[in-house]
This record gives sequence, structure tokens and C-alpha cells, in this order.
Amino acid sequence: MDHLENANVIHPMDMTLLAGRLLMAWIFLHEGMTLALNFDAAVIAMAKLGVFELLVVAVIALQLGAGLSIALGLLTRLGALSLGLFCLSTALMFHTDFANHNEILHFEKDLAIAGGMFVLVTTGAGTLSADRFLERRIMASDDKSRKPLRRAVERGIL
Repeated sequence: MDHLENANVIHPMDMTLLAGRLLMAWIFLHEGMTLALNFDAAVIAMAKLGVFELLVVAVIALQLGAGLSIALGLLTRLGALSLGLFCLSTALMFHTDFANHNEILHFEKDLAIAGGMFVLVTTGAGTLSADRFLERRIMASDDKSRKPLRRAVERGIL
């Protein structure tokens, strides 16, 4: 496949993938900001669930970092994989009271979001992304120091 082929063509699928990325990223960016801006309350609430403060900080960093990764399309596969696994673990650790209809909805929502993230891991960020911009630059370069990056692009890692 020629990585520079149709570099300036934007298809409806590209716009749809961008919209999907932004919608999936929004929940994590919003929740991460909410937790960060209400940190003390978040720590108290999470402590009641057995989550210690350092883990709350890690969750905020994950939600903001991986959320931005997906929104910008930068290292998208890594961000999506991280959030997909996060959603699976959240569903299994916190939403298994199936006698409670609200918990069932949260469980199913987390599974659906994880599924969307795993699809994004497979498809990548698409044309309208920082990943694709970097891919074009890397593949067009003759710089030998970028050889490992070229291999990552060719293997679909980036």
C-alpha cells in the first residue's frame, strides 16, 4: 500500500471515524476533568469503594491522557486499548450487582464502550488524525534514524 496515496482526499468514512473518536473520547475527558476539579470529593467517594488515592490519580491521568490520545488521533491504538481494558475492569469490579437495574445499565455501557475502543484498536485513527500525519511524514522521509518508526507504521502499530 502506498502510504501517500490519496493523501489529500477526505471521504465520508474519515469524517465518521473522527466523529466517533471525538464522541468516545468525550466521556473520558469529561469524567477525568470532573474528577480532577473535584479531587477531594472523588478521593472520598472512591475510598468508600476501596480505591486508594494513588489509584484515583492514575485513573484521572488515564482518562485525560488516553482521552486526548483518541480525540487527537495520536497513538490512538494505545489509548483505545488502555481505555478498553479500563472499561472492562470497571464493569467487572464495580457494576456486577445485577439485581440493580442501574448497575446492569452501567455494566452494559462499559462493555459497549470497551467494544468501541477495541474496534478503534483494529481500525486505527483514520485519515483525520495526528497518527496519519506522522505516518505520512515518516514514510516520506529517507532519514535512517526513522527506520524503527517506518517498521511500526508498516506493521500497523502507529
